[in-house]
This record gives sequence, structure tokens and C-alpha cells, in this order.
Amino acid sequence: MSTELVEDETQFYCKAKKYWKDVPATVDGMLGGYGHISSIDISGSKKFLQRFLRDGPHKMGTSNALDCGSGIGRITKRLLLPVFKTVDMVDITDNFLSKAKNYLGEDAKRIGNFYCSGLQDFSPEPNRYDLIWVQWVIGHLTDDHLVAFLKRCKSGLRPNGIIIIKDNMTQEGSVMDEVDSSICRDMDLVRKLIRQAGLSVLAQEKQENFPDEIYHVYSIAMR
Repeated sequence: MSTELVEDETQFYCKAKKYWKDVPATVDGMLGGYGHISSIDISGSKKFLQRFLRDGPHKMGTSNALDCGSGIGRITKRLLLPVFKTVDMVDITDNFLSKAKNYLGEDAKRIGNFYCSGLQDFSPEPNRYDLIWVQWVIGHLTDDHLVAFLKRCKSGLRPNGIIIIKDNMTQEGSVMDEVDSSICRDMDLVRKLIRQAGLSVLAQEKQENFPDEIYHVYSIAMR
């Protein structure tokens, strides 16, 4: 179990918070120096999201979305605001959220709420969201906290709402990154934690055309 990698939970969260405090509030900062992959990432996400916007049994509404681990709003600006009427943003780093207003420009008017919180402490408002988007942030939660967070997200969904996780996956086992204090899990464990949260996977897809040297990245949709 990957939580065994976390010797001291308090320190695990404190180190991550400190790491992000020192990261520049830019797209390159959000992507750990890989700013050049942002467009590839967004276009892969658009394609994945599209299947839930078309008519069919999994079609969702387009009123409210929540961007978890939003940073300055890269995903909010380019993926969510073009589709949803309003978007809420949650991030642990207050500097990112204050810079977001500038980065989003005119679109900032359609942000419902800016929440400054770690996801281990965050509860989405019940029955509010058509989509909860959780990208490159589940590694900052222990297994137990990830399950509990996903359960709270489930309560935050409107009828036909969907949660999408997009994140790095190892080939096998879990790997601790001491630099940013995060855990990278394999797909089997992530899917097991999703099941423990009482959610069912609707679809999963590997992101194509990312650099070879980084982890494989998968999108997983659930409700």
C-alpha cells in the first residue's frame, strides 16, 4: 500500500505545501518545467471530456465545474470555462489563486469561488457540480485521504455528474517523490481506491504524445 511510503503524515503535507509555495505562478511552474506540453495535455483532455458532452447515457450537464489543484487556472481557462457556465477553483497555494485572477483575465468573472485548501481538508458543496476535474494532485493525498476525498466529491455531484482524475501512473507499485512530497501509484491501486470510494469507472484513456521521460498519464472518468 502506498501510504506505507508516508512515514509522517503531517510532514508529508507540510513538505508539499512548502514546495508549492516556492514554485513560480506560471504555466511552466504549474507543469514542473514542462510548460511546452500544456497544449498537448489540454487537447487530450478535450477529446476525453467530449464523450461526456455528447448525447448518451453518460451525458452530463454544463452548469458548474470544480478544478481541484487548480494552480493559476491553466485547466480552468483552457478546458473548463469554454464548456461550463461557472467554475470553482481549489488550491493549497493562495499565491496561485490570487495570480489566477490576472491569468484568467475577463473570464475571471465566471469563477464562482476560489477555495484555498489542501484536498485532504476540502469538501465540495453537495449536489453542485456537473464535473469535478482532479489533475496532477492525487499524489498529494495518502490512500485513506484520497478515498475520503473521492467520497466527498461523489456527494458534490449533480445528477449525471462525473469526476475525472488525470494523473501520472507508474508501471507497477508506488513511488515516493521526496522533492514535492507526492506518491505516484499504479493503475491497479488507483482503481482499487476508486472502488473503495463507492465509484464506478466509466472510461479511461492514456494521454498520447507526451515526452518519453515522464510517467504515463491516464484520464479516468467515474461516478
